[in-house]
Amino acid sequence: MRRRLTALVAALLMLFAVPATQAPAAPDPPGALMFGGLQRTYVVHVPAGLQHPNGLVLNLHGGSQTGRKQSAETNYDAIADQYGWVVAYPNGIDFSWADGRGAAAPDRQGVDDVGFLATLIGRLTHDYGIPPGRVFVTGMSAGGFMANRLACARPDLVAAIAPVSSTLGVNVHCNPSKPVSVLAIHGTADKVVPYKGGRMIGRGGASTVVSAPTMVDRWLAFDRCPPATTTSIDGGKRLAAFGCGDGAEVVFVTIDGWGHTWPSSPVFDASRASAEFFAAHGG
Repeated sequence: MRRRLTALVAALLMLFAVPATQAPAAPDPPGALMFGGLQRTYVVHVPAGLQHPNGLVLNLHGGSQTGRKQSAETNYDAIADQYGWVVAYPNGIDFSWADGRGAAAPDRQGVDDVGFLATLIGRLTHDYGIPPGRVFVTGMSAGGFMANRLACARPDLVAAIAPVSSTLGVNVHCNPSKPVSVLAIHGTADKVVPYKGGRMIGRGGASTVVSAPTMVDRWLAFDRCPPATTTSIDGGKRLAAFGCGDGAEVVFVTIDGWGHTWPSSPVFDASRASAEFFAAHGG
């Protein structure tokens, strides 16, 4: 009898015991996110005293750069302060992104940067109570390539993008399920990402990219835009199509003689222009 009672107690203990493998995972530290087996990092700026942010901007760095460097180069914290937005500066693996061109280490390693950025958007919109349809993405060079790829793959998450000095890899599949507003900015003297497309050398090696006008033509088609109009601006020209599908807009700013750097005053202020564009296209 005693032996049977002991066996019953042991069985009950085994039944109700919580295996050690089911213990809750430790939360990610601030500015870090475990995704795809990798510890990913990012920098976040929230305007002082802001209780209810009305938007989220992801600002993606270029090749060989970092989120902090992108913050300094674009001065986007000041933009966020003015507009009441949260702005995040994620860090790519090996200082680059899996943007589909196939040259950078994260592309070669099969890193899922679309998934990472989608997960980061989910976390930040939840944590800061970002209203639906108020997520925007900008980026420089490789970061702009990644902004385009994210909008191609997950247009449900992004209201508008502003890629700077970047296009799309020739082999990147892009067939967004819904329109996304696009402000593309490119200099005609860009020697890293050629305005006319073709072979480029970035972090990791060579790749082949479409021209800036070709990328814009694709977005005009994706977004079901009416014919665009072109006007002259100081130092360049501006192509714009209004009344695209779902109220989207496609704008393409060409800066004559500008190279591979983030445009700033007095020639053209890409930070200011992208902010005004985002503010006009939030859902």
